[in-house]
Amino acid sequence: MSEQYDVVVIGAGPGGYVSAIRASQLGLKTAIVEKKWLGGVCLNVGCVPSKALLKNADLAETLRERSKEFGISFDNLQLDFSAAVKRSRKVSQRLTKGVSFLMRKNKIDVVMGSAKLTGKNSLEVVDDKGEKKELTAKNIVIATGSHTFVIPGVKVDGEKVVTYAEAILQEKRPESVVIIGAGAIGVEFATVWSSYGTDVTIVEMLPSILPLEDKETSAELAKAYKKRGIKMLTSTKVESVEATDAGVKVTVSGEDGQQVLEADQAMIAIGFRPNTADLGLEQVGVKMDKRGFIEIDDRMATNVPGIWAIGDVTGKLLLAHVASAQGVVCAESIAGVETIKLDYKMMPRAVYSHPQVASFGMSEDEAKEAGYDVKVGRFNFIANGKALGLGEGEGFVKIIADAKYGEILGAALVGPDVSEMLPELTLAQRMELTSEDIARTVHAHPTLSEVIMEAAHAVEGQAIQM
Repeated sequence: MSEQYDVVVIGAGPGGYVSAIRASQLGLKTAIVEKKWLGGVCLNVGCVPSKALLKNADLAETLRERSKEFGISFDNLQLDFSAAVKRSRKVSQRLTKGVSFLMRKNKIDVVMGSAKLTGKNSLEVVDDKGEKKELTAKNIVIATGSHTFVIPGVKVDGEKVVTYAEAILQEKRPESVVIIGAGAIGVEFATVWSSYGTDVTIVEMLPSILPLEDKETSAELAKAYKKRGIKMLTSTKVESVEATDAGVKVTVSGEDGQQVLEADQAMIAIGFRPNTADLGLEQVGVKMDKRGFIEIDDRMATNVPGIWAIGDVTGKLLLAHVASAQGVVCAESIAGVETIKLDYKMMPRAVYSHPQVASFGMSEDEAKEAGYDVKVGRFNFIANGKALGLGEGEGFVKIIADAKYGEILGAALVGPDVSEMLPELTLAQRMELTSEDIARTVHAHPTLSEVIMEAAHAVEGQAIQM
């Protein structure tokens, strides 16, 4: 006899486990099914361990390149990359154990194995021993995430040609690497490896690195990477990737014609595809778009009553915090309690490169294209006392506002810890505050957040410190 639930969530990543917790809080009998890891990609081989590596990389880069600036001298500096990876694994393991605790605390049944829908209210779970378990639920939430898109014809062998999943676990760093794709994952790994002395080349098909970010922030990061010795080939297409006895040969073509790049390793970071295969979605009639992402409404409901979807698998915005926000809305919608409508355009976005890049809302160009009379305020970190004290004077904050009503339309930030500054801006936008409201809010001195205040003053044409 199958076990019966109010809610069964398939996938225990940042969307799935958050949704399960919220459903349980609302009094719904809940189970969660996970094929591999509690915490999903994010906690195990993604956003969390990568940030631990980035902290080690920051220390390594400071000691290798900037020690004299801070009055530090030493002989025979030794940097153990494997120790950095091991530390990142400990950070990951601590958080995944925390997810397991949260499941017990909230009385959520955890079922390990691969799930497949057998009907709109039923599923079969097969564990790694081949044993099957039947579950039935009034509501099923699909939170299965996504996987790396690989260039057709390129074979990922996990050693010479890798994705983020293999790269984040390897304890030996490559002496040279070609990173294919200059999105968030590509530039973050470029930061890590270059900080330890790896010869890094980034190949990007579009005209700039971080091509989906504001042009000015992308250019600022490119300038910083050039100073670090990272080579960037933009408007460049990858023709082939070949594993050799010595490493890899990557054939590319761009404005200067065709060339062959040789390195120890190549990493593919060009995008993601949804994990929707073999779930039985087609059999129960769940509608998907041409790319395979599940179509949902504002409640996270699919076209099939009782089947819901959240996170990367929906293709809305492939970010962990967006998946978590969707998970909460989904659980509340299932329970029939008051919830909110998510505005994906205004979601915070962060890239943990060095310097960091962060943004939300419209870029300056998008706002103009949308027909707004735009006012822009910008303030550079080089004029901020805290940034100079940290030795991190690169970058700026740019706020985009509507000239008519003062509405904040978006922001683009590049500089030290700018990911931590986003909530002030996104909260202001959500609560319909203006740039003047931010400017008139007294910020502690000296802090990095003063740059936001000064940029807000600049929107109003009243910048104080420049």
